[in-house]
This record gives sequence, C-alpha cells and structure tokens, in this order.
Amino acid sequence: MSEGWREPGIELRVSDVKQYVYCPRIPYYHNVLPVERKVTYKMQAARVEHEVLDRLEKRRSLVKYGLDLGERRFHVPLYSPRLGLHGLLDCLVVTPAGHFPVEFKVTSGEPAVGHKYQLVAYAMLVEECMRVTVRHGFLVLVPGRRIVEVPIMPGARLHVKRLLGAVRRLVEAGRLPAATRVRGRCTDCEYRNYCLDVAPGGRVMLLR
Repeated sequence: MSEGWREPGIELRVSDVKQYVYCPRIPYYHNVLPVERKVTYKMQAARVEHEVLDRLEKRRSLVKYGLDLGERRFHVPLYSPRLGLHGLLDCLVVTPAGHFPVEFKVTSGEPAVGHKYQLVAYAMLVEECMRVTVRHGFLVLVPGRRIVEVPIMPGARLHVKRLLGAVRRLVEAGRLPAATRVRGRCTDCEYRNYCLDVAPGGRVMLLR
C-alpha cells in the first residue's frame, strides 16, 4: 500500500483534493464542521464565467485539443467505492484515441497545483468507472480560454492518494488544522469569518 494511502472509510469529494492543497481548513469546514459559506464576488464571477464557457464549449471543435473525431459529455457524475471518491466532471472527451477529462478553471495566470491534482483525481475516477486508461487531461483556463494539456503520470496518481489519505486523517482527527501559509488566500476566502486566528488582511493573530 502506498505511503499516506489507506482503504477508504470516509468518502470524499474530488474538490477536497484541490481545496486541501489550497488550504487544509476548507475540507475541514466542509467535512468536520459544516458551516454556511459566504458567497464571495470571486465565486460569483467564476460561476458566470463557467456558465458562459459551458455554452461555448458545446460548439467548439476538438481540433484545439489536438484531437479529431469524438464526443463531449458534460457534467459527468463519477463515483468509485474503491477510492472512496466522487465528483462531477465538467467535461469528458471520448475519442477513438482515448478518454480525456476536461476541467474549466477561472484564472488569469497559470493553473494552480491544486487544479492539476484535481484533474488527476478525475482521471483516476474515469479509469475506475469506465475501465479505461487515461494518459492526458485538459484544463481550460478562462477568461482567456487557453487550453493546458496535463499528463496523468504515476507520480501524480500516487500523490493524489497521499492527499486523500491526508484529508481522511484530518477528518478523523476532527481538529482545526493550521491555515495556509499563503496569507493572500485568506483575504477572499468564503470561510474567513470562521478563522478567528486570521485577521481580515490575512495576518495570523495570537489568541489568548
């Protein structure tokens, strides 16, 4: 058994992988201490962009993916009891050359590390559910609509298993983990009001 990986006992969402990399407190709030999230401007803007791209993608040629013939399936529900994991994939491209998971991400820069591991987790789910091998996936970045090809490598699969193991240990422990060290992420976080040790500007406060 791989380091950091255990047989699933706690079912997780694919988004838990991305959120754990971003800040471990987000999967804690979702799985251990469910609280009402604040809908931020960033979340609303991302939802609008996502809906626009969803409509445009249905008319887009597969040529931009470097593929020829195939079909696109949108909002594909995936679940694996073996992985203890479920999620709703934005798009699955099915071609004679293989199956390619696609996720839409709102970012003005390069895709985040968490986005890539989230895509790898979806690739693992596609393999489990459809009994195929996934070698590549794609991130579609908006608003620029740039397509980034992501290879699904053995090392990345192993790291996803380690991340899932880390989230499960977090849930089992039931203790609030340390906040992300990247304090800029706290400024527009939907859970910021619940982190009493983080000031509005993202600075750590000492609680007495």
